[in-house]
Amino acid sequence: MKASLSRDGQTLIVRIPMRLKKWGGKTEIVAPPDAPEWAPPPPSPHQAMLKALGRARRWSRMLESGKVSTMKELAEQEKLNGSYISRILRLTLLAPDIIDAILDGQQPESLNLADLMEPFPMLWSEQRERWGFASRG
Repeated sequence: MKASLSRDGQTLIVRIPMRLKKWGGKTEIVAPPDAPEWAPPPPSPHQAMLKALGRARRWSRMLESGKVSTMKELAEQEKLNGSYISRILRLTLLAPDIIDAILDGQQPESLNLADLMEPFPMLWSEQRERWGFASRG
């Protein structure tokens, strides 16, 4: 943090190094790693990813239990596009540790729902590598 006076000497100018991180419709301020005596708030889960994971789980249970017999029936009941439902249901194939990281808000900053909606590998090790979880186990 740097402070200085304006040219007229009437205004104190404070410069605080930081960056902005966008999460859906929300923006967070992220302090630099060398910021003294300041701890960032605990990570907050990405709400869009949480909603998608919850839907995937619920829809999967509906199909498994026989509450709905086809994805077409599920799409009609939910009043959603069948393609969207297919892409969300694919999230049930994510590695358990990736799901846990997302639920805890510990996923890599670069990962977003759009990434998860694209086709992804079925091998958990390849999922970890693709999205930057490789060093996490």
